[in-house]
Amino acid sequence: MNKLAWSAVCAVLALSSVPVAAQNAPAPATPAARQQAPNPFQSQPLGDGPWEVQTADAKLNVEVVTKGLDRPWGMAFLPDGAMLITERTGQLRIVRDGVLDPKPIEGLPTMITAGIAGLTDIVLDPDFATNRTIYLSYSKSHPDAGDSPTPQANSALAVMRAKWDGGYRLTDVEDLFVASPWYGAPPIPQRCCGQGPAFGSYGGRMAIDKDGYLFVTSGDRNYGELAQQTDNHVGKILRLNRDGSVPRDNPFVGREGYAPEIWSEGHRNPTGLTIDPATGTMWSTEFGPRGGDEVNRIERGGHYGWPGVTQGYHYNAEPPAKGTRNVEGTIDPIWAFGPPSHNPGNIAVYHGSAFPAWEGDLLIAMMNRTLVRFELAPDGHVVAQEAVLADLGQRLRDVRVGPDGAVYVLTDEAEGALLKITPAAAAPAP
Repeated sequence: MNKLAWSAVCAVLALSSVPVAAQNAPAPATPAARQQAPNPFQSQPLGDGPWEVQTADAKLNVEVVTKGLDRPWGMAFLPDGAMLITERTGQLRIVRDGVLDPKPIEGLPTMITAGIAGLTDIVLDPDFATNRTIYLSYSKSHPDAGDSPTPQANSALAVMRAKWDGGYRLTDVEDLFVASPWYGAPPIPQRCCGQGPAFGSYGGRMAIDKDGYLFVTSGDRNYGELAQQTDNHVGKILRLNRDGSVPRDNPFVGREGYAPEIWSEGHRNPTGLTIDPATGTMWSTEFGPRGGDEVNRIERGGHYGWPGVTQGYHYNAEPPAKGTRNVEGTIDPIWAFGPPSHNPGNIAVYHGSAFPAWEGDLLIAMMNRTLVRFELAPDGHVVAQEAVLADLGQRLRDVRVGPDGAVYVLTDEAEGALLKITPAAAAPAP
């Protein structure tokens, strides 16, 4: 199939993830009773799999590595083949040989886990094999909130560093960075545009580039006005040294009125971040309001417009103050979803031998229960797309390309799972 024809077949492909057993099941002897239409906001239970999924360029085998996860959010591959997985509800888990260890890793700090707050991403230090250092992002409650903070407590995005020796407890736990300002305790200031609760939109994705710098996405906390102010960390992508200090060559270092950690600004809630190891290009996904979810190519010192510029609809129907696109001084997304909202999760660039036709393509885990693939032109705009895995009925939060070239996906469910996508076995010759 011509790859340029993907967009015309997206609807068909999105419905192709059907269990093999179901395809071979006999037809019922009598008509089935009429069933109530499924609730589009409620996920269906995940089957046991595996499933075969036909896409534009490959037939996929989708298998369940493990279930038993509680709102999994981020994952990291360990040198020995095991995986560390964060659960937004505040646990750090380990999967060895495809088996989820029932005992969480202890030693995490107090955090707020209401709404979409909680324990978010994890990355390994580039020298993890020798220094056993990991970085975790989370929603930190203000010290005044005590050991059992409520959603009405002041909180902030934080990044912690810790040592992990392979056992059941983190050591040398310390915060490297805490976003400013603290926010969330009443009284909540008057805000524009019908924005949501103060315990939402923390961002929290992380990536380390080839030079060892740590990038962190920071959401707008549903207070978009702060994203337009340059003296804070809200609604920004940040660049840090791995000890939490500020790199001297950050774009706004020394500029009056700017927080020196800022790499880019004008973001709503960037929940995806990756750096293409082949090109160094940084990609981010971002929640819009009602629609206007974005895929952005992140540029040094770039301004991405929120809340004055958006292709979505504000919750109170107020139009964007500056426009929808082509606004001077701001950078438009390479792609905007919706309306309705598609709610993108993490993003990955495919490099691997398992799916050679996908080389250099973007993969996006979507909360609308699909895995989206974009083919890009040399200048970075989208020339083809497809969406798969809809029939699994699962909100998808994270996608990563494993060292083996397989694609790994986390389902953002209370009964969450880790999925593995590999090429399907070739059919036997007739």
